[in-house]
Amino acid sequence: MSQIDTIKNAVEGIMDNCNNNDLLSKKRKGNLPSRNEIIHLIKLFRKIFFPGYFDDARTSICTEYYIGENLAKAYSIMYTQTLLAFMYEAGENTDEAVVEKQVEEICKRIFKKIPYIQQMLMKDVEAGFVGDPAAKSKEEVIFSYPCLLAISVYRIAHELYVENVPFIPRIMTEYAHSKTGIDINSGATIGEYFFIDHGTGVVIGETTTIGNNVKLYQGVTLGALSTKGGQSLANVKRHPTIEDNVTIYANSTILGGQTTIGHDSVLAGNTFITESIPPFTKVSAKTPELRLKGKMSEQ
Repeated sequence: MSQIDTIKNAVEGIMDNCNNNDLLSKKRKGNLPSRNEIIHLIKLFRKIFFPGYFDDARTSICTEYYIGENLAKAYSIMYTQTLLAFMYEAGENTDEAVVEKQVEEICKRIFKKIPYIQQMLMKDVEAGFVGDPAAKSKEEVIFSYPCLLAISVYRIAHELYVENVPFIPRIMTEYAHSKTGIDINSGATIGEYFFIDHGTGVVIGETTTIGNNVKLYQGVTLGALSTKGGQSLANVKRHPTIEDNVTIYANSTILGGQTTIGHDSVLAGNTFITESIPPFTKVSAKTPELRLKGKMSEQ
């Protein structure tokens, strides 16, 4: 069989798959959003939230022109990609003018919240600096800390999630996940002064609620007890509630929608919790028994 025949057969097989699978066919109206454009949007928002920190050419002055130019670019991308997402999800028999109006109102509401989101992020920066003795400055937290990238992306993705925008919130948070190792679902509700120290391996589920002044360390999981029910569990509270002023140390796991960690509590590393903890509680796991062996005798 020649190379041309090999390729032709592969094309025919792929086309058969496309024609028999709704996920691969073009039966829906329009195209999916562009992942590259959404990543570009994330980078624009970082420039808007932290002017001068993430530009190729260092900009030290926060000017109206600089902010306005980046906001205009961000609005254009958000509107276009959100429209694509809604049109694709709605299907062929959709009134495009109605969807355009809906998307315009969503973008307006989100952009009104941008100054508030920026204020929340500055509180997260403060929490990172105050809570980490290794931090040399707040600028270092902004420039360098992976948790701030993950939290920044989460805070804008959450607003899109609240507006029921398809696809885009998850694309955003999974991009941050791939860059930082921190997996924050856009549906989670997170208060102010939030900090994740080190960060790698942290998982925060969709229905998690986190209060103010909460600090997590690497490897913490705020998850569900079971997902065997699949889609039947959608919109059900599956993940824990963490009240104000809680610290959760490395590799701890807290599971279940009925599990609440009371305010002003401290959870030591490697704890496994599936029941609620009252406020002002210190929780620790029993230290594993260690077996030590010295140098083996020659005899």
